[in-house]
Amino acid sequence: MFKTIVTTSAAVTIAAGAMIFAGSNTAQAGNGWGVAAGVAGGFAAGALVGSALSQPRYAGPPTYYYAPRRVYRPAPVVTYRPAPWTNAWYNYCTSKYRSFNPRTGYYLAYSGNYRFCR
Repeated sequence: MFKTIVTTSAAVTIAAGAMIFAGSNTAQAGNGWGVAAGVAGGFAAGALVGSALSQPRYAGPPTYYYAPRRVYRPAPVVTYRPAPWTNAWYNYCTSKYRSFNPRTGYYLAYSGNYRFCR
């Protein structure tokens, strides 16, 4: 970046000096003030252009758009469970669990605990 600014500044200085030198007549050209004024004007213009180009610029982080994910869940599986203490419930639990006790409504699970039949 600095190299570009110096190159731009030098080019502007030379161009301004050449324009002023070309515009002056031969009597003033021998004096040397025209070239010096052109170089000084070019230096000032180059300094202005160079400082304008070298200003820090803030570039914020890029904005990302995340599309919302669509999660497709399967429909819930509906199982048939009869209401407790009905004839259908007694038939269901008796056929499903061999250790079902119809007086309490519990069966003996593999863990060794008694669970209510649902």
